[in-house]
Amino acid sequence: MAFQQSPGTNFSEIDLTTIVPGVGTTAGAFAGHFNWGPVEEIITLSSELKAADLFGKPDQNTFISFFTVANFLAYGDTCRTVRATSATQVNATANANGILIKNRGKYDETFSPGSVTYGTFAAKYAGDKGNSLRVETFPSANTIEFNTWAYKSYFAAAPSTSTYASGVAGANDEMHIVVVDRGGKFSGVANTVLETFAFASKAQDAVTSEGSSNFYKNIINDRSKYVWWMGHPTSTNWSGNSAPGITFTSIAANTYSISGGVTATPSDAELVTAYRLFQNQDTVDVSLVMLGAANTTVAIDVINNIAETRRDLVAFISPKRSDVVDQAGSEANNITTTRDLLPSSSYAFMDGNWKYQFDKYNNVYRWLPYNGDIAGLAVRTDLERDSWFSFAGFNRGNIKNVIKSAWNPSKAERDTLYQKGVNPVVSFPGEGTILFGDKTMLSKPSAFDRVNVRRLFIVLEKAITRAAKYSLFEFNDEFTRAQFVNLVEPFLRDVKGRRGIFDFRVVCDETNNTAEVIDRNEFVGDIYIKPARSINFIQLNFVAVRGGVAFEEIVGRF
Repeated sequence: MAFQQSPGTNFSEIDLTTIVPGVGTTAGAFAGHFNWGPVEEIITLSSELKAADLFGKPDQNTFISFFTVANFLAYGDTCRTVRATSATQVNATANANGILIKNRGKYDETFSPGSVTYGTFAAKYAGDKGNSLRVETFPSANTIEFNTWAYKSYFAAAPSTSTYASGVAGANDEMHIVVVDRGGKFSGVANTVLETFAFASKAQDAVTSEGSSNFYKNIINDRSKYVWWMGHPTSTNWSGNSAPGITFTSIAANTYSISGGVTATPSDAELVTAYRLFQNQDTVDVSLVMLGAANTTVAIDVINNIAETRRDLVAFISPKRSDVVDQAGSEANNITTTRDLLPSSSYAFMDGNWKYQFDKYNNVYRWLPYNGDIAGLAVRTDLERDSWFSFAGFNRGNIKNVIKSAWNPSKAERDTLYQKGVNPVVSFPGEGTILFGDKTMLSKPSAFDRVNVRRLFIVLEKAITRAAKYSLFEFNDEFTRAQFVNLVEPFLRDVKGRRGIFDFRVVCDETNNTAEVIDRNEFVGDIYIKPARSINFIQLNFVAVRGGVAFEEIVGRF
């Protein structure tokens, strides 16, 4: 404690209750091509319904990305998703020229001050879907004009002067706003009203009776799902004026049709940029990265620069569609050729198939990669058992929503794939479609060539590392070292009791924290683990025995 300068009492608290925390293992991650939604921003999705609402329902160009996420969410409830951009992709605008507004952060940074360059409104997100939008505004005007307005039935009365404005000697500040789906791309029916905002104010300082902003710019930007405010209409005195003493211009209803939006498919480089948003483990907590139908260029970058760099997640990869769909007899060779282009890594997991699935949004069947489902199997296993259980086989490897697979590998073909670290997906009559392997893409023979061992060590390393950070800047003495051991050993005993490891030992004493180590301001803890292994091969020996022979005489001789 600090030295006191005169008589008195002092107290302090020493917290010795630190434990090894639980860590998340079920959050998925994906970056891909969507036709709506924010660009280059990580969005957490919890259901297929939310995916459709934010990123748009699937179409011919986006269905693989959409269903990779949707299929994963059929097993879990957290998928951090990034919409990749494209060099030619832009938001629709009221002046039809189009401009890329990636997300709210980019809007606030560049466009929130306002400019008439792009018109009064722009689509909220990039893509040609925004060309379906129209904004209708009705500023304060006389009741006769309001009675002839097409959207009057959506509002209780004509706009006039707000309570706030009248209280500061202002007038004529209210307006109604309507967002219309003129092309039917959002609702399915042309000219459907999507949103209404009643009695918004032209005054930048206006507030509601609850104290929230009533300025129409803020209402649009904060509450609309479809449009941004881009600038005040010309030939008015609305341009950011405050209400005191101002009588705002009373003009007739205005229509702003939005167009010029363009949707484009991201390049490999743009997909890589989107995936790199998951690179920092300190800011983004994910455990399972899905590649969808990304090619080898993207897969290599994700393995090398995300999975191998973070070392706390597994990347899930499928073969190319052209490897397996309509490739009778050549599938195994095609897949191994693709596999040989990818690096060796215990942080990557490759399956060997595609599936045929019904697309309810378009009433068609689609070919889809399996990696979204297989990452989902890992989540389901985490929720039902633990991360160190294998998610393959008949107990935990049953895949949902399969009409058929692109091919059904034979035992000889499964052998070929497994030797390369590719995990077969096999359909068994009456058993369903099963993930029939649990190898990582590590080429070196090792315990880490099994995904349950890799995920076990991810959990151990992640949890113990988080706990160990509270030893930073403490003294490297016997007390701190004993505290560390007492912190880790109960956690490992719990994992052992839950069948994750066979045995362990924690060493943190003067043998590995020598004077030289201490003088370098370092701290060393050695944790030895005997991981549990999944059964991959079963040998059953059936031995016929003569009636007069005792079993004890022959057991163990074969």
